[in-house]
Amino acid sequence: MRTHLIAISLLLIWSCQSAPPTDDAEAQSEQIVARTPAEFEPLDAVWLIWPPADHLEGYSNEQVVLEIIDAIIPHTKVVMTAGSESLLAKAKSALPAAAIEGGQIELMTIPSEEFWTRDMGPNYVVLQDGSKAIVDFNFNAWGYTPSDAMDEYTIRLEKFDEAVAEKTGLPMISTEMISEGGDREVNGKGVLMVVETVELGRNPKMTKAEIEAEFTRVMGVKKMIWLKQGLYEDDHTFLGPKTLEDGTKGYTVVTTNGHIDEFARFTDDSTILLAQVTEEDLEDPIGRENHRRMEENYELLKKATDQDGKPFRIVRMTLPKTILGTLKPGDPVYETIQTLDYEDGSTFPVGEPVTAIAAASYLNFLITDRVVLGQKYWRPGWDETIKARDQAAEDTLAKVFPGRKIVMIDALSVNFGGGGIHCITMQEPTVD
Repeated sequence: MRTHLIAISLLLIWSCQSAPPTDDAEAQSEQIVARTPAEFEPLDAVWLIWPPADHLEGYSNEQVVLEIIDAIIPHTKVVMTAGSESLLAKAKSALPAAAIEGGQIELMTIPSEEFWTRDMGPNYVVLQDGSKAIVDFNFNAWGYTPSDAMDEYTIRLEKFDEAVAEKTGLPMISTEMISEGGDREVNGKGVLMVVETVELGRNPKMTKAEIEAEFTRVMGVKKMIWLKQGLYEDDHTFLGPKTLEDGTKGYTVVTTNGHIDEFARFTDDSTILLAQVTEEDLEDPIGRENHRRMEENYELLKKATDQDGKPFRIVRMTLPKTILGTLKPGDPVYETIQTLDYEDGSTFPVGEPVTAIAAASYLNFLITDRVVLGQKYWRPGWDETIKARDQAAEDTLAKVFPGRKIVMIDALSVNFGGGGIHCITMQEPTVD
């Protein structure tokens, strides 16, 4: 993830090499964290950032944001932030005036060059006294910035959650550990699911035990489930292009190296939705590798237990067929990935169009009080099997969220930036 950031900051980049929490961090956390509420629990609001740009010509990020807001403001408040006054004015002109005037949408300016609210935004926790606080995780541009130089651009991104804490008056719990919201799934009762390639990759100086201890301190975690790898098309772009079904090469789109919200989600405190690859997709090299990874994760989940030692109910959800697009010079994604050094020794064909692999998944959905927003892919003229899978995904969501309405949104424009609906939103829980 994430295009606009990397294009600027690869020249002046920063990495916070992780270490155990400092005395300063501990001093900021005088109260003990009781727990981290799950996404399916009651919400006060959903936070979004107004998109500063599109990733691909002809694919509107603003349209996706507007559809998300339209689906949830009848029942859930939206807090819309913008990175500048000009973007705030643009957002205000596009959003429904009645909802702004009625308080269903709150607008504010917080400096940011990106709109991946899940990863930069506030991670809410509940303290032992029942009040809310915000955990300030460190951030190194999804692992794309392995250097010790921190530029002003990256500072604004890293400080986003701190700005939210300041504006809302909530206490902040700091940690030197690097972690993004897209790789943290909680069941609300103390279980946290993460991915090894992500958390260990972001924090190379920390052991698993140290990471677990820090999650316990700042999130109230009682038990952790470590899954191995995420989706193949979510691998870091700099690892090299992927071989496609026709033998040609395709590029991932500045992705995260395996965020969990692309393939494994809690739908209640005892149910996990896990991605699955159908037999018909095993001819596709991407599908074949995803099958291997998801079945390895399935075996781990079958052995996993909740906070009380009980097994989870595991529901499988078929992944979309591989969705491809064309990147050309001038597209923000293209301008980013042409600057990368590819670890497999390949050379990017600068100046020539390339094939992009969308970060497409049916599991990158948002849960709100009354609506679950899922992703759909079929467009007129496309393969009818895509339409059938969209419907199957909607049916699965209806099965695991029986009390909520399912709204499917075409979020492909966001997928071509390396994320999805879940990635651009962050829920704020209600606390008693």
